[in-house]
Amino acid sequence: MNLIQRITSTFTESANLKLEIMGQLATPIAAAAERMQQCLMEDGKILSCGNGGSAADAQHFAAELLNRFEMERPGLAAFCLTCDSSTLTAIANDYDYSQVFSKQVAALGRPKDLLLAISTSGSSRSVVEAVSAAHDLKMGVVALTGHSGGVISEILQPEDIHICVPSSSTARIQEVHILALHCLCDAIDCLLLGVE
Repeated sequence: MNLIQRITSTFTESANLKLEIMGQLATPIAAAAERMQQCLMEDGKILSCGNGGSAADAQHFAAELLNRFEMERPGLAAFCLTCDSSTLTAIANDYDYSQVFSKQVAALGRPKDLLLAISTSGSSRSVVEAVSAAHDLKMGVVALTGHSGGVISEILQPEDIHICVPSSSTARIQEVHILALHCLCDAIDCLLLGVE
């Protein structure tokens, strides 16, 4: 096996997918950044969730907003629903894993808040339930998915924003998701700080 060739091929696949779908995703990413900035300016907060690698992405995004991304600014109101092991295990044990995010959204969410729902398949039950809980509270939703969007694409409301990576590779979807999240962080900072 030629590992150098395999690694080079993976870099190429990742770069090609990003360049291929850049134009397709730029508009929903920009719209999501504007919604997030508006939410934060109106004293709302952004709740984020996902499973596995998407949980790490949800946590990464919340950390970039709460602390800072690349520009100095005050911390922004973002909260990751995947980080409290006591809450997650209590809900999973007492109820069902599918409710680990939706119960938190129901308790913490307010109509002026936004949910960032991340699922590479678009069909993770716990994330689907979180989207439904956000809708029950009249919260807006920004969904990051892959494949064809899965169940989440079917339950999103017209005012929600869907950033869907048209790929069947979980690794490639996650690579685009982290790039999209970095674009969101940068755009939010530019909108808040008035950077051209």
